[in-house]
Amino acid sequence: MRLHYKHVLMCTGPRCTENGQQAEAMFKQLGQAIDACDGLKVKRTRSHCFAVCKEGPIMVVYPEGVWYRKVDASAVQRIVSEHLQGGTPVEPLIFHRLGTGDVGTESPQ
Repeated sequence: MRLHYKHVLMCTGPRCTENGQQAEAMFKQLGQAIDACDGLKVKRTRSHCFAVCKEGPIMVVYPEGVWYRKVDASAVQRIVSEHLQGGTPVEPLIFHRLGTGDVGTESPQ
């Protein structure tokens, strides 16, 4: 396994989008965008289902535990350049954060 500092998981299951076709296309684009960034150490993995089918495709970035929704071609480019390269999560696309729950709601501690 190649050295990596972040792990991106993306749902490519059939329920996120029409037959999963858009999600699979976004997964392929994600790989191309990562590979185009010289020296970027990111592993990507397909997932069949995150059980959060609303507003897919869904993408999760670890170790931060940032969950993105509605991942289209534009979102892939922003997430790769701003979050994976730049270290700043793309706030408008986030709907959940590890340890805090859904964005905009309070979690019990």
